[in-house]
Amino acid sequence: MLDLDATDDPLYGQQEGRFFHGYYGHYCYLPLYIFCGEYLLCARLRPSNLDASAGSQEEVERIIAQIRTHWPTVKIIRRADSGFCRDALMSWCEAHQVHYVFGLARNQRLRRMIDPEMVEARLRQEQTQQAARLFTEFTYQTQESWSQSRRVVAKAEYLAKGENPRFVVTSLAAERLAAQPLYEELYCARGEMENRIKEQFSLFSDRTSTAYLRSNQLRLYLSSIAYLLLQGLRRWGLQGTTMAQAQCQTIRLKLLKIGALVRVTVRKVWISFSGGFPDQVLFARVFQQLRC
Repeated sequence: MLDLDATDDPLYGQQEGRFFHGYYGHYCYLPLYIFCGEYLLCARLRPSNLDASAGSQEEVERIIAQIRTHWPTVKIIRRADSGFCRDALMSWCEAHQVHYVFGLARNQRLRRMIDPEMVEARLRQEQTQQAARLFTEFTYQTQESWSQSRRVVAKAEYLAKGENPRFVVTSLAAERLAAQPLYEELYCARGEMENRIKEQFSLFSDRTSTAYLRSNQLRLYLSSIAYLLLQGLRRWGLQGTTMAQAQCQTIRLKLLKIGALVRVTVRKVWISFSGGFPDQVLFARVFQQLRC
């Protein structure tokens, strides 16, 4: 599963590539992230005057080529929000045996196609005073931008504050995954990627304060390397401990950002912690697991 997302990196100076982004409401960069689970595969800094999907195809082609070099028969799914729902990206996936699940921005035509489900959801909500949702699917093609018809899954949801329809487009057949699990279990799971991006920000990926885009990209790379190191620590050193699923910031505060006395001799490096260090047993266990 390759998750793609773009986020805002606020800027407060006159950095190269600085533009105002209407959606976020401030001057920023628009970095592109690609994750496979918790593995960071791409962190590309971009100006914010670009489409959210700009440059993503080149990065995905590079990543998929490397994956298939080692695992030629692996099944790959691209997952992203509506900012990446572009015909060129979907057509490439269809031509290269890569599945996709993309959010689809709603419009009046899509909304009219789920009128019966929305009416039923509204009636259920009024009867139970609880959120009601129904799922349906249909074949859909835009009037101009899509080269062919594709499967669209729709969520017709009615809340106390009103209707909340959502749509996703996918190459996965209905026989493989029905509408409701495709949306609730597959597509909505992409929200976990946002936690990984937040971890990047906790490792100072937003310190892009140099004058040039290239040097700020280097800072983003350094933050990405820091994330990969902590992700490796979490995977190997913290396995089987109470911090096996801890966020990067928690790992930094409890295991790395601590006071110690370091003495270097000819044969050894001595690290002396305070006798009151509360996580000394955990630290010792992590040390032993990493040595093995």
